[in-house]
Amino acid sequence: MVEEPTEPDITGLTHIDEDGAAHMVDVGQKSETERIAAAEGWVKMKAETLQLIRSGNAKKGDVIGVARLAGIMAAKQTSNLIPLCHPLMLSKVSVDIEEDTTLPGLRVEATAKLTGRTGVEMEALTAVSVACLTIYDMAKAVDRAMEIRDIRLVKKSGGKSGSWSRLSTGDEH
Repeated sequence: MVEEPTEPDITGLTHIDEDGAAHMVDVGQKSETERIAAAEGWVKMKAETLQLIRSGNAKKGDVIGVARLAGIMAAKQTSNLIPLCHPLMLSKVSVDIEEDTTLPGLRVEATAKLTGRTGVEMEALTAVSVACLTIYDMAKAVDRAMEIRDIRLVKKSGGKSGSWSRLSTGDEH
């Protein structure tokens, strides 16, 4: 059965019941569909810090490699970090970290995927957040002024609400 895309219900929050108490949403009756979400964020730093990371000479080691792994591990643990998230059997998590000399800094993108009854937006956002935090942790000894910025959902697909993309909505806050 293919579910038709619908607009999200903005009249109420799904994790709040009629009495105002927080609760975990029952997804048992939802159809299983392929669900994909992508998120992004970035870490702005001094040009010298970016050069140190690029050279592989950071005191704590391979900043980009460790941050990528931390993001993947975090996505898999999202339900342990965010109280009302469902534990999910992710079929894929990818974390890409690219240099951006115009910041200067590192741009982080994460994608989470599964076939299931609930979305993976929180997993993608968690992956980006923890990867950015790991970059900060590994380079803070040389640059405490680094900034973690603009962590946000970029796109999602699957489920009752269908597909959404930041670019197609013009939602650039």
